[in-house]
Amino acid sequence: MSERAPAPAGPTAARPGWFRRRRPLLAVAVAFVIAVVLAYVATPKGGASYAPYDPESPDPDGTRALVQVLEEHGVEVEIVRSSRALDDAEIEADTTVFVTGTDALGEETASRLRERTDDAADLILAEPAPYVSAMLGIPYAVAQTPETLEAGCADPRWEGLSIQADAVTAYDAGSCFPHADGAVLAPADGLTIWGAPQVLTNDQILRADNAAVALRLLGESDHLVWYVPSLDDLAPDESHSPSSLLPRWIGPALWLLLFAVIAFAVAHGRRLGPLAVEPLPVHVRAGETTRSLGRLYRRAGDRAHAATTLRHAARTRLARRLRLGRDATREAVVRAVAHRTGRPELEVAALLTDAPIENDQDLITLANQLAALEEEVRHP
Repeated sequence: MSERAPAPAGPTAARPGWFRRRRPLLAVAVAFVIAVVLAYVATPKGGASYAPYDPESPDPDGTRALVQVLEEHGVEVEIVRSSRALDDAEIEADTTVFVTGTDALGEETASRLRERTDDAADLILAEPAPYVSAMLGIPYAVAQTPETLEAGCADPRWEGLSIQADAVTAYDAGSCFPHADGAVLAPADGLTIWGAPQVLTNDQILRADNAAVALRLLGESDHLVWYVPSLDDLAPDESHSPSSLLPRWIGPALWLLLFAVIAFAVAHGRRLGPLAVEPLPVHVRAGETTRSLGRLYRRAGDRAHAATTLRHAARTRLARRLRLGRDATREAVVRAVAHRTGRPELEVAALLTDAPIENDQDLITLANQLAALEEEVRHP
């Protein structure tokens, strides 16, 4: 059987180009770049980046509107952004100190804050971070609520007022605006904890009685020192908050990247369509398989394995010819073949079981002898 020479590869058999092979990876990279650019464009410009509840921020989570209203009501608002600036501020008996961004407070800066505000009329912390609460010994429990909270306390300042915010923090030692197992407003060892800073923000100040509560909370004194701690004030051994070190656009960029990957996966999934099962177009003949196995055995030089395969195949055919069944043992096949051909059992056993094979000539001789034995069984 002659073998057909392989046809020369045409233009359609050429390997796909570099761009086509890497098109999915390039699409993901382009989507990521677009997401980062869109996030950067969406980031407010103007040279300033504000943290939540910043008194100079016009963002929805800023508090510039509250500061302007306080100043219109005669309250002098002094904004300090470092512990050194806090040391230089005039804090007297008629001064209220309000602290936002408490996650930037360390043990040393918190201790300096308490010492510096000993003579102040009140020190108010806006939703102190958990480790700050633990440092100050303030038990707390976080609670989410979109509902309106009534004052519910005997303090005349809050009589008849209510607040509403997307989220509040309730403290076990709280006294006013109760929620869950605590209250939003809580006195604690010479200071006041305010667990609803969202009430003060630009986008929520007009809900319920938020504006009135904010004015009464921060406008009791003629002088308000609004302290925004700085990470630069932390001692060398005090850890920084990882989230505070990231740029503001990283969150929107990650969300856009996620949406881009999902859209890319959906688009490619729709284009590929359902799987189709097709029969293989190649049919291998039994003779070709036998010759291929023979070449492999010859190349490996494993004559013993080849001889074992020849004997096993011969015993199987002889047992079928003699109708001995599939479970017939070697001894049963040897006895039946000897009885059918008249050969001695030792000769048949040596041929079908353990005749030694030393070289290729012995293997060829074994194959011829097995073929002759099968012929004798067919035509005794």
